[in-house]
Amino acid sequence: MEYLNGLNESQRAAVEHIEGPTMVIAGAGSGKTRVLTYRIAHMMRLGIDPFNILALTFTNKAAKEMTERINNIVGGGESKNITMGTFHSVFSRILRFNADKLGYPQNFTIYDTQDSKSLLKDVIKELSLDDKVYKPSMVLGRISSAKNNLISPDAYAQNVEIMSEDTMSKRPEMGRIYKTYANRCFNAGAMDFDDLLYQTNVLLRDFPEALQYYQHKFKYILVDEYQDTNYAQYLIVKKLAAVYENICVVGDDAQSIYSFRGANIQNILNFKKDYPDFQLFKLEQNYRSTKSIVEAANSVIARNKDQIQKDVWTDNELGKPITILKTMTDNEEGKVIANKIYDLKQGAGLAFNDFAILYRTNRQSRAFEEALRKLNMPYKIYGGLSFYQRKEIKDLLAYFRLTANPKDEEALKRVINYPKRGIGKTSIENIVIAANQNGVSMWDIISDFGRYSVSINGPTKTKLFEFVTMIRSFSAQLETLPAYEMAHHIAKASGVLKDLYNEKEKGPEEVERYQNIEELLSGIRAFSSDHEATELKTLSEFMIDVALLTDADLTKDEDKNKVTLMTIHSSKGLEFKHVYLVGLEENLFPSQMVLHSRSELEEERRLFYVAITRAEQTCTISYAVSRFVFGNLQSSEPSRFISEISKEFITYENPYGERSGGRSLNARPGMNEKAYIGGLNRMPTQPTNLRSLSDLGASKGKGSSALELKVGYNVMHERFGKGKVMKIDGTGDDKKATIFFPKEGSKTLLMKFAKLEVVE
Repeated sequence: MEYLNGLNESQRAAVEHIEGPTMVIAGAGSGKTRVLTYRIAHMMRLGIDPFNILALTFTNKAAKEMTERINNIVGGGESKNITMGTFHSVFSRILRFNADKLGYPQNFTIYDTQDSKSLLKDVIKELSLDDKVYKPSMVLGRISSAKNNLISPDAYAQNVEIMSEDTMSKRPEMGRIYKTYANRCFNAGAMDFDDLLYQTNVLLRDFPEALQYYQHKFKYILVDEYQDTNYAQYLIVKKLAAVYENICVVGDDAQSIYSFRGANIQNILNFKKDYPDFQLFKLEQNYRSTKSIVEAANSVIARNKDQIQKDVWTDNELGKPITILKTMTDNEEGKVIANKIYDLKQGAGLAFNDFAILYRTNRQSRAFEEALRKLNMPYKIYGGLSFYQRKEIKDLLAYFRLTANPKDEEALKRVINYPKRGIGKTSIENIVIAANQNGVSMWDIISDFGRYSVSINGPTKTKLFEFVTMIRSFSAQLETLPAYEMAHHIAKASGVLKDLYNEKEKGPEEVERYQNIEELLSGIRAFSSDHEATELKTLSEFMIDVALLTDADLTKDEDKNKVTLMTIHSSKGLEFKHVYLVGLEENLFPSQMVLHSRSELEEERRLFYVAITRAEQTCTISYAVSRFVFGNLQSSEPSRFISEISKEFITYENPYGERSGGRSLNARPGMNEKAYIGGLNRMPTQPTNLRSLSDLGASKGKGSSALELKVGYNVMHERFGKGKVMKIDGTGDDKKATIFFPKEGSKTLLMKFAKLEVVE
């Protein structure tokens, strides 16, 4: 058994215990996949027929990698005979083999989300129901939840509690929609994604011969990421394992973060109740991270009450403490993190893919994308589109483009009927034909129907006239309004904001689309109202900036050497040498959307634990004192999770790289870290040899106005550092000072917002 020599004692014990119910609790970075792989290989080496092995994973990639590793150990290609794959892929194969029992054709269609939504839209219309009340996304979510809990359409309609909930939410016809939808799917010979689990349960429940066949076929069952299973998955596994009980589940309750998808942490916590004679193995040695990172993560997760106790440790070097980084705004956060990555990469000769920026929500990516691109650092958005490639962003940007250049036909085609204004596809096609025939733009056609002949009826021409008038009104104000005011006006007057706001009740995806527009407008607000700007920043200038940022086509570039940007949920199972965990602010992380109970708070804490444990060598946690939310600058408080990290494993750093060795540069002597975290927004941040302009004015008998600055004064700026006043112009609120900063060059600052301190 030389092939087992590379395993540690705990791993080998878990691999060699083959018979009976087994639970392997695998801490972060402890070699979970290695144990699963070697366990299956060991079973085959002992003579167990691979046809009798069922291995369930949560990704096809994991299944493929495991199959290849097993084959390298065992050889002979026998690994291909293992039934291995995701729950949905494995059970779809089983359902195709047994489709006739359930009344489906063997080649049944699998509907994706868009197929389901489209069908639901038709059903709602056919039932003469209001699609503003019965929104397809919301209805699909309700049906999905029912199926994952194995509630049939008939059971749904007969459940008093469920029907009462629907009545109270003013959606009493939900049961009828569910039944009609299920019938339509069945009549079409189709299953949606949830049906693959639901119908497997029906097969095993209603056809004893099928259940018996698979119970004896799959004598050995292994389940990866067991903490992420939902009720339907749990019940399938329990039924299949009922005869032999050779079931091995692997997972980590501390990394259960998918309750929004229906995952139930109780499945892993209650394993001992389902199988009282189970054997428990704990993989507690972390091979991934430094001691500082491991211990910091341990100190956080220890606060959760609902968990399986374990002591994760590592033999790796102590490493650097976790860095807590305070920035003034979210935009500064993006710039500081990008610069830190650039400096570390250049100084240590690292690759771009050694770095990852993790955030709670996708909308946070904007500031980091812009900052990375301005430093010419390639990056990739993992599991999602680049911020500026998201549909809702492209829609609003198309309005901006059209305002600046009405002959931009791609922008025109994108928004001419968005939000819907009754301009049909045929009319648009006729406009395109007329433009091509006359050698002019589409805009020329719709803005002067008297000159060009085009087949469009009277009502549609009226709607097009209103659209043209609206765009012209935008264009007339383009160079006179600040960028943010212009952008917000367009977003509101075009109907984009209203349309996305009305969509918010559909579900999390729709809420995020609205939040992405908020983030775009916040970015424009920061661009427009930069306190150092003295001239009018227009939307045209912003669009030039955006055009430069989005010029590269990242989707076609297969080069993997890029900085990774992703949500923490997407990062699970991955690892990076250097991790930047950003936006650690109350109500952002932990999210205010999920803080209604202790169980929800504990899941947010598990998410934080997952984020920290992605790091191998260093972990930097950042937050902003203020953040733009829908164009408004709002104060932020550091996340409670920061104060939960044991103080011996953290250090505080200002944006310029100065460290405090476990205490903030701004913290008073003797002040502990918890007090520091709680008072970050109140502590002085400048050296004691500075005097504010208001103090200066008062001392000279000129009141407390901040407009008494004079040429020749030495000043300190919060961002640019020390500088000298070279010139002063204007009066009152329009007073401006030109200041030379050795590191930044000359800056013209509006004194009303400059926040300068005089160096005496």
